[in-house]
Amino acid sequence: MDRFTIFSLLLLLPLSFFSLSEGGTIGVNYGRIANDLPSASKVVNLLKSNGIDRIKVYDSDPAVLRALANSNIKVTIDLPNEQLRSAATRTSYASVWVLRNVVAYYPRTLIEGIAVGNEVFVDPQNTTTYLVPAMKNIHLALVKYGLDSKIKVSSPIALSALGNSYPSSSGSFRPELVDPVFKPMLEFLRKTGSALMVNAYPIFAYQGNSDVISLDYALFRENPGVVDAGNGFRYLNLFDAQIDAVFAAMSALKYDDIPIVVTETGWPSKGDPMEIGASVENAAAYNGNLVRRILTGGGTPLRPKAELTVFLFALFNENKKPGPTSERNYGLFYPTQKKVYDIPLTVEEVKSWKDVKGSSPAPEVVTPAVSPATGNGGGAGKVTVKETWCVANGEMSESKLQAALDYACGEGQADCHPIQPGSPCFDPNTLEAHASYAFNSFYQKNGRKFGSCDFEGAAFVVSKPPKLSSLLSELLKLS
Repeated sequence: MDRFTIFSLLLLLPLSFFSLSEGGTIGVNYGRIANDLPSASKVVNLLKSNGIDRIKVYDSDPAVLRALANSNIKVTIDLPNEQLRSAATRTSYASVWVLRNVVAYYPRTLIEGIAVGNEVFVDPQNTTTYLVPAMKNIHLALVKYGLDSKIKVSSPIALSALGNSYPSSSGSFRPELVDPVFKPMLEFLRKTGSALMVNAYPIFAYQGNSDVISLDYALFRENPGVVDAGNGFRYLNLFDAQIDAVFAAMSALKYDDIPIVVTETGWPSKGDPMEIGASVENAAAYNGNLVRRILTGGGTPLRPKAELTVFLFALFNENKKPGPTSERNYGLFYPTQKKVYDIPLTVEEVKSWKDVKGSSPAPEVVTPAVSPATGNGGGAGKVTVKETWCVANGEMSESKLQAALDYACGEGQADCHPIQPGSPCFDPNTLEAHASYAFNSFYQKNGRKFGSCDFEGAAFVVSKPPKLSSLLSELLKLS
C-alpha cells in the first residue's frame, strides 16, 4: 500500500476539532490589548455584518461572552498561562473555572473550544510541566457537566516548539519536549477527539530568510515553488510548508490521525524600518489569498483532504501591545470599525476578490538562511540577524519583568554572572537593565531563533543595543 493510499484511509477517520462539513473555515482572533476598542456588543454586530461566525479570545471575559449570546458565533476561550498551575494541581479549581466560564454561558454562547494556555513553552513563568495535567483537569470538568462531546480542549503551540523544521518532511518536535509533553498531549488529543492548535506566521520565516524565500512564495502568489527532497512534494506557499512540518513532527511520533487547527496566523499592515514586508498591500495579499485558499477547500501536500480551520490574527489593531510597530498593526479593522484593507471573509466574497499586486519591489536584505520552511530564526529587515539584540520592555510591570528575568537566569541558563552584585555589569542596578542583559544572553545563546526574545511580551528585538551603560552596551554588542 503506497503512502497516498494510507493517507487517504487515515483521512476517513474523525479529524474534526470543530464540525467541518464542507470546505475549511475562517475565524478571527479578538484581542483586546487596547484602550480605544468598541464595546463587545458593537464588536458582535461588526462580526455578523462581515460574515465572521467564529472567533477566538484570550480569556473568558464575561462582557464578551454575554455579548456573544444568541449570536450564533462560535467562540474558543482561553485559560491563561498564569492559571495553569492551579488548574493542573487542583481538580476543584478546574471544575469551578469551567462552571463559571463555560457552564454559565453555554449553550446561549456557542463555546466550542478551550485553549489551555498559549505558547506555553516560551512562557517565562515555566509552566510547561503543568500544561497536560491542566488540559486533563479541564476536560474532566467538562465531562462532569456533560459538555465534553461539545467542547474540545487543546493548547496553541508556536513553531519554535519544532526542533527540525526544514525541509517540511524532516519536521520534529524539540527533543526535550517529546516525552514529558508532546507524547502525553497528543495521546490526550487522540482520546478526546481534539486537534492540535498551532500558531503559524510565515512573515517571520520570510523576514529571517528573505535572501532565499521569495515574497510571492510567502504571500500565496504565483511562483515556481520549493520541492521537498524528503517527500517529493512541491510546495507553492510557505504556509503549507509550515503546517506540514508540524504534521510530519506528529507523524514521527505515530500520531498521524490528529488534525491541526491554525489558531493564529496573519501579516502586519505596518512595521518599523527593519521589519521587511510589513505593509498594507502585503497584509491584504497574505490574508486574502489565505482565506481564498482555505474556503475553497483542499489541505496541504501532506494532508490533501484535511480541511483546515484557520483563525486570522487579528480583528483590530491594538494600540497597547508592546514591542515593534508591527505588533500594533495586525488588525483587519481599525478601532473605528473601518477596514484596514479589503479582503474576502466569506465564500461569496471570495468569488469576486482579486489580489492586486503592487509594482514597488521589496527592499533587499542580507540574512542567513536558518530554516526557510518555518523560520525558526530571528531577526529581519535591512540589517543582518547578527545585528539584532533582545531587550526588556520597559512598559511591562516589575513583577512580570522579574519573573521573566528569573526564568532567563534559571531554567533558561542565560549567563547572568556579569549582572550579579560586584560584577562589571551590576550597574546600572535597575531591573530593566539587568533583564535586558539576561534576555539578550538567552536570545544569543539560542541562535536568535524566533520565539527566543518574547518572554510573554517582556522583551522584544531591536537593531541597536540599548544605552544602559557604556560597558553593558559594549557587552551586549559582543554577545
